[in-house]
Amino acid sequence: MNNLDDSASFNSLDKSGMRLQIQGLPAQCRNAWEKASSLKLPEDYKKVNKVLILGMGGSAIGGDLLRASTFSSNSPLIMVHRDYDLPSYVDENTLVVASSYSGNTEETLSGFTQALDCKCKKLVISTGGKLTSLAREAGVPIFVIEHVSPPRAALGYSLLPLLAIMQNLGIISDKSAEVDSMVRSLETLCESWQEDTSIEHNQAKKLALKLDGKLIVIYGSGILADVARRWKTQINENSKSWAFFEVLPELNHNAVIGYRYPASLREQLFVLMLRCPSLHPRTLIRYKITGELLEQQKIQYQILDSDGINPLKHIMSLVFLGDWVSYYLAILIGVDPTPVPEIDFLKKRLSKAK
Repeated sequence: MNNLDDSASFNSLDKSGMRLQIQGLPAQCRNAWEKASSLKLPEDYKKVNKVLILGMGGSAIGGDLLRASTFSSNSPLIMVHRDYDLPSYVDENTLVVASSYSGNTEETLSGFTQALDCKCKKLVISTGGKLTSLAREAGVPIFVIEHVSPPRAALGYSLLPLLAIMQNLGIISDKSAEVDSMVRSLETLCESWQEDTSIEHNQAKKLALKLDGKLIVIYGSGILADVARRWKTQINENSKSWAFFEVLPELNHNAVIGYRYPASLREQLFVLMLRCPSLHPRTLIRYKITGELLEQQKIQYQILDSDGINPLKHIMSLVFLGDWVSYYLAILIGVDPTPVPEIDFLKKRLSKAK
């Protein structure tokens, strides 16, 4: 096992500097917000009653978190679509946002190509690729991402432009103060969780040590349901490990029954329960009772509470913690957190398939 307080472990394994990408999230959020706030869109884009975000993986999570952060507002319906074909409900009152960091994600390209043939409003968020070329040819507005990283490490450019654009269109209320508060909060949290903060004072390192060698299941609810998804995907990609997520209260109607078997798995499991005070009071009670059920089966778990007092800070504080935990878990396992060879293999095979 590598020592999380030994800088040599980071330098030898993290060859592409994933920790620097994670450290840079606060600045990335601020830069993305400022740039997107000045993006001008056609006036008729304000006349929509649905927003559909096309994306996969790290490019889609921004849409999930946008939806979560505006959960209690009176905004139009915001949906995320992770598939090839454009849903049949897309019409002239729909804003379709194609989000692909590379601009070459085949599912997103498929949906956007179909969107070009209908009267919906269209917008592209990307660094370039085929998606940007198609958008330019069709005269579709583009928010160009000027940041180099794996897609999952560009979360600031996946989420903050969406927030700024929705605000500019009057789809959501002014989020400037919330964004500024959130970024300052992440800057403070970064000091506590970054690599030069020792295990003794570092929540992310302590948690990674608990999770090492475990099959990890993440629970979330309400605005934290997609934060649980983010934890799952970060552990998959950064830590190269199995992980799953489930959502309360639904899991109380099925998953809790499965705690019993196979009994041989109990010692290998670790459940993380993401919680914030704004969740429904009955759901908060469910967290406690679910913990009791896990204890009855001798399954390890931990409740992780969010930081801050508004939805955006609740969401992003736990997202940031998950990013750091997945990074430290990769170091403990002894793998470079950046490369994703299985995804590269899959894309090459798909490119050759008719």
